[in-house]
Amino acid sequence: MDGRTARRDATRQKLFEATMALIAEQGFSDTTVDQIAERAGVAKGTVYYNFASKSVLFEELLRYGVGLLTADFSAAIAERPPADAVAALVRAELAFIQRYRSFAQLLLSEMWRTQRDWQQTLHLLREEAITVIATTLQAGVDSGEFAADLDVRLSASALFGVCLVVALDWLVFTPERPIEQVESAVLAIVRSRAAVNVRP
Repeated sequence: MDGRTARRDATRQKLFEATMALIAEQGFSDTTVDQIAERAGVAKGTVYYNFASKSVLFEELLRYGVGLLTADFSAAIAERPPADAVAALVRAELAFIQRYRSFAQLLLSEMWRTQRDWQQTLHLLREEAITVIATTLQAGVDSGEFAADLDVRLSASALFGVCLVVALDWLVFTPERPIEQVESAVLAIVRSRAAVNVRP
């Protein structure tokens, strides 16, 4: 990675964190580019250099955030058998949400909106993340580790959603709980409801 690419990635990371935090605090409409620039510690012109408008900024940062999550998923399952990979996916999603709670709150709220310019993009991005989970579940079905009649796509969506909601509930109401307890609770749900024999 050259110096210019590294600087651009660092700037996008700062803008991502600043934008998600501000929107979580005060909503998209009340968040201004000036505020984003100030929170990120960059010049306003830097924001517009990277993004043509606030809507484009938000859409691209949604893409960036889900891309980070998908990359975490891919790294978590690398060279693991399916049952271990599912547990690793749960831990990866919980850890990601712990690190980027504002983004997770935003993702959850935006998935239910239908009037946003970026709605189609968000659906496609969600599908990318869920596809990693579905591929892991399908591998488990194919190997005989998981039930042959498992609805892979629906179960992948359910696992993604359960982790998202449980993690936010944990961080808002019982943040003192260690992540290991939350992970164990989610895996217990997976074992009892999805016919997936996941090793903790």
